[in-house]
Amino acid sequence: MTQAIDRIQQTQTASAEKTFTALRCKECGETYDLGAKHVCEDVCFGPLEVAYDYDAIRRQVTRATIEAGPKSIWRYKAFLPVSTDNPIDVGTGMTPLVKSNRLARRLGLKSLYIKNDAVNMPTLSFKDRVVSVALTKAQELGFTTVSCASTGNLANSTAAIAAHAGLDCCVFIPSDLEAGKVMGTLIYAPTVMAVKGNYDQVNRLCSEVANTHGWGFVNINLRPYYSEGSKTLGYEVAEQLGWQLPDHIVAPLASGSLFTKIHKGFQEFIKVGLVDDKPVRFSGAQAEGCSPIAQAFKEGRDFITPVKPSTIAKSIAIGNPADGVYALDVARKTNGNIESVTDAEIVDGIKLLAETEGIFTETAGGTTIAVLKKLVEAGKINPDETTVVYITGNGLKTQEAVQGYVGEPLTIEPNLENFERALERARTLERLDWQQVSV
Repeated sequence: MTQAIDRIQQTQTASAEKTFTALRCKECGETYDLGAKHVCEDVCFGPLEVAYDYDAIRRQVTRATIEAGPKSIWRYKAFLPVSTDNPIDVGTGMTPLVKSNRLARRLGLKSLYIKNDAVNMPTLSFKDRVVSVALTKAQELGFTTVSCASTGNLANSTAAIAAHAGLDCCVFIPSDLEAGKVMGTLIYAPTVMAVKGNYDQVNRLCSEVANTHGWGFVNINLRPYYSEGSKTLGYEVAEQLGWQLPDHIVAPLASGSLFTKIHKGFQEFIKVGLVDDKPVRFSGAQAEGCSPIAQAFKEGRDFITPVKPSTIAKSIAIGNPADGVYALDVARKTNGNIESVTDAEIVDGIKLLAETEGIFTETAGGTTIAVLKKLVEAGKINPDETTVVYITGNGLKTQEAVQGYVGEPLTIEPNLENFERALERARTLERLDWQQVSV
């Protein structure tokens, strides 16, 4: 009896241990207190990230404790930089890992999975993960107004989760965003600033506003905490594969943060003994109209040359990616690749995923599927590998991208004869399309 009580007390003590310790510069290693800070102001101006006590995590986390946790990203709370026992939980995370047999057969692969964050809660993109963490931290740090610079999905998520949490919200977007993404932000009644410029210009303005008004910007002064939410995409895949790592992942690249954090998530699970160590190849996807990381990869450079975005894939159109050099490093050290595709190939990628797996993705996902196809055709993905492709947003937000490429409904009179004629025409067109594909 005494031994059982001791075990319970030890578990309670371990669960109370703080698992994150400081902010640390990724370049020089200088440490800072856990405040609203994102650059190494004292030494080198490098980016800050959260440092963890992995021994403390190991003492309080097992596969069983995770499996018994909430059906959301907060089942991994020990790996996230928040202290509260009541984080903002709107059901974000634990999205499907879909065994994609039909797409695999089309591409000639044997084991392909789609990690489908197009159905994430509450706003149908992976950004719900990072915002849930960032706004929970914003509340801990005492912010009452939150904000972001966004290409659309982040604005949707920040506005929605701020509304749920009762926080004031003002978001900044480029003025030429897709209508679905603009409406998907306005519905939550934030203040929306549509800036006449691209994302990089929006982001520069937001840095000035953050310094002037003292708001909590999820991807500026709260960025070290915000970016940690992306690790949950790594944790979930490992858990959903039966506590194993895949052989190869393919993910979109915008700032590069998502890519590097999935890698960090895998490494953390290895460090605390939740999965066995194994090599995982990391390949990244960009649109040719905004491909600064892919260009650097192809040219063998270790620096990023900024570009002016010009692509339908607006959600990943960041011309000066903050984590680009770190994404390069991950791809190279894991023997992965970084590729880019045209806007036409992006549309084909959206259609291919929809037609084979019933998943309607936005342009970022179309980019990722198109790059997957390109890598397979180039012999850069082993058909026997277990490959996971990350789909990060929903196609209902970017319907303009496929208008004119998906046909039209057949308008008929309300009688059987008209239906039969229309059906025959449709089947004739399908046969012609398949003949063209075969050729």
